Amino acid sequence: MQIQKVDHHEWFEQIYNQAPIGIALLAPTGHWMKVNPAFCCMLDYTTEELMLLNYQDITHPDDCALDSTYERDLLEGKSKEFKYEKRYIQKNGEVLWVSLHISLARDEKTGDPLYFICHAVDITNRKTSEQKLLYTEEMYKLISDNAQEIIYIANFDGICRYCSPSINSLLGYSPEEVVGKNNNAYFHQEDLERISQMDLNTGNLLNIRVRHKDGHYLWFETTYKVIEDSKHEQQILAIGRDVSERKKHEEISAEAERIAMIGSWEWNMANDRVSMSDQIFEIFEIDNNMPYKASDIFTFMEPSEEQRLKECIECVKKGEPLDFEYRHIGKDGNEKYLHLRGIITFDEYHQPVQLNGTLQDITQRKLVEFKLQESVERYTSLKKYNHDAIISFDMNGNIINANPVAVKITGCPVAEMIGTSISKFIGSYHLGLILNSHYEMAEKEINAIQHTDGYETEVLATLAPIIINEKNVGFYLIAKDITEQKKLLVAKETAERMNKAKSEFLAMMSHEIRTPMNGVIGMTDLLLDTPGLSGEQKEYIKIIQKSGDSLLAIINDILDFSKIESGKTDLVDEPFDLREIVTETINIVTPMIREKQLDLRLNLDDAIPIPVFGDAYRLRQVLTNIIGNAVKFTLEGSVEIEVKVIGQEYNDIQFQFKVKDTGIGIPPEKREHLFEAFYQLENFMTRKPQGTGLGLAISKKLIELLEGDIWIEESNDPGTTFVFTASFKTSNNEEINSYDLQQKKNKTDLLRILIAEDNEVNQLVLRRMIEKKGHLADYVVNGVEAVEAVKQNKYDIVFMDVHMPRLNGFEATKAIKEALTPDTCPYIVAVTANAVRGDMDKCLKAGMDAYVSKPIKSESIMQVMEEFYKTKKQKNRL
Repeated sequence: MQIQKVDHHEWFEQIYNQAPIGIALLAPTGHWMKVNPAFCCMLDYTTEELMLLNYQDITHPDDCALDSTYERDLLEGKSKEFKYEKRYIQKNGEVLWVSLHISLARDEKTGDPLYFICHAVDITNRKTSEQKLLYTEEMYKLISDNAQEIIYIANFDGICRYCSPSINSLLGYSPEEVVGKNNNAYFHQEDLERISQMDLNTGNLLNIRVRHKDGHYLWFETTYKVIEDSKHEQQILAIGRDVSERKKHEEISAEAERIAMIGSWEWNMANDRVSMSDQIFEIFEIDNNMPYKASDIFTFMEPSEEQRLKECIECVKKGEPLDFEYRHIGKDGNEKYLHLRGIITFDEYHQPVQLNGTLQDITQRKLVEFKLQESVERYTSLKKYNHDAIISFDMNGNIINANPVAVKITGCPVAEMIGTSISKFIGSYHLGLILNSHYEMAEKEINAIQHTDGYETEVLATLAPIIINEKNVGFYLIAKDITEQKKLLVAKETAERMNKAKSEFLAMMSHEIRTPMNGVIGMTDLLLDTPGLSGEQKEYIKIIQKSGDSLLAIINDILDFSKIESGKTDLVDEPFDLREIVTETINIVTPMIREKQLDLRLNLDDAIPIPVFGDAYRLRQVLTNIIGNAVKFTLEGSVEIEVKVIGQEYNDIQFQFKVKDTGIGIPPEKREHLFEAFYQLENFMTRKPQGTGLGLAISKKLIELLEGDIWIEESNDPGTTFVFTASFKTSNNEEINSYDLQQKKNKTDLLRILIAEDNEVNQLVLRRMIEKKGHLADYVVNGVEAVEAVKQNKYDIVFMDVHMPRLNGFEATKAIKEALTPDTCPYIVAVTANAVRGDMDKCLKAGMDAYVSKPIKSESIMQVMEEFYKTKKQKNRL
């Protein structure tokens, strides 16, 4: 086979012309010597056009220097070839990026440079992509470097892959401090627990707290998304924005809403979704993690309120603002009052699409309004139904309003009164006093209201200023019709005069009766102690003594009732032995019990304390009356007395006294009159009236003073059972120890006593009683002699009659107190026949130390001496 000879020149020419890359020969002078079609196509020039151009004519100005450098190195033989990227300018002015391979062809003999061989590959598309990628990277870097948010990439183990430089300004860390490390420790523990329960693959918005480098936490609003890198590894991309200030403002706003009890809401009518602030959830007491519709909100309302709101919303849909108050019942059943406000939004077709508004808890305001309304209604009722005339007028004297009583007194209807001057009814002079601030004078001067018919009504006037916002804007004139009161006042003054006359009469009768009674009873006591009396004489004397005692008891009952009825009885507060009081009272009636051969039973509670504090005398008076009646009206059988403690609170102790007898009893129809004054119980029993009929009436009133009550106990047993209660005080240990009920005074001390008495009988009686006790007694007949006797002699006790000639007992006592020192002054005892209220007070205020009333008995003398010994002992201690 014959091998055909290849034409290499033709072969290279075809390769040159058909090559897909640009090939060109460039003279050392820079002119194109030869270019292939591909090179011309890249530059959009024809061969002829390129032949006329220098290579620098089509080179990008920024690349000319680079070409010159490579050209010089090739010519100088520093390198055989270069490969680099450069830019040409196409015929249309656009830039063409090429990858250029250039070498230098030399003469084989001389080595002189012949031309440059250039191979150019179009890389414009690649360079464009690279530039776009570079631009994108630069933009990403620019955004990352300058973003105010933290851009953060981490794997699911919490290892940070990337962190933007903004972390430094926001949290104080450099990116190098966090990249490559597990950063979960920087997040708040509560938020990490919350994140651990979330599905991160869904992507979401998350509020999280991140610890600053200096230790405090900042709130970040973070969007996160799961992404994959080139190795298909899942990572979390998070972008966090510092929202601490916003959170702070939200908290302030939420706190303001909480304080104002107001919340905001939005109703999207298109999807029927209702968005609400936290405060609304709190007001409604509902779960804030659930979506709600308008129909759900309606379920929190009462049916009647729901219907009202729906009707109101229909009006709102027509463009009216929402303004709705209603009552809400909470889960605990408590009432709340809520106020809905809202504004509706319409679309371009004027269809309602959204309703925004607020909900406020106005319970407190409503309660204030209710109280205000109640006050207004009370004021209106007070004015309307007041028995006094009330007229209000302004600072010019013009009437503002009036009540019905004012209309009646003036004869002028309210409508005609309003706007007219009040001087029409009270006179111009009085109005002038009011307007010139002489209110007190005006109140005293206004004593009548003028009627339109010409007559006047006497009134008692009161002026009250009308104060609004701390400013006086007018006055109320309150006028009381005192026509009837004046009649009552006259009657009252008459009654007071009569009462005073009665008191004076009682005082006079007490003095006039007790003075001779003192002689009768005193002489009877002395006569009984006279030796040598026969039995018959003693019997007669005892009858006289008993009659005198009965008469004295009647006088005492009348005086006691008079004092108690007028509220003029004062109780003393002294220690005493309650058991002893009961026993002593029984001893008084023991002779009568023995005489009737009655069975006496006494039951005293072991819990009765010793001592108790109160008025032993008044208790003895009640016991004497009740027990005495039981013995008096019991002919046979028994009398049972029981005393027990029924209650104690703090220092007060309450006792119950029960006196039961087997007498003939009291008919039920008579019991209602039992405690009435002057009602004689024995009238229907024995038909033998005795006494005044005041015993039980006095007892009842005394028991009420002792904070107790008295009644008859219902029973089917024969006889009567009286029950009464009384309260006394206990004392602390120190007071108990200081009180010695068994203390006995030394009766053997010889006392020197002065009797100042102008009545010879009374003087004799008193002197004999004192001398029989073994003491010395002197006497004087007037106050002047009493003062002189005390100055000249040392007396232990002075019995000072209140009514004496020259100087009375009060004046004599004052003179003695002024003349002697307290250590040398005797113990002065007032002796008076007066036994009405105020006598003891007058005596003690005059400086007297004790008080006894006539007729005087030996027991009274002994009691005075007991008090003297007690006082003397206390002085010796001091």
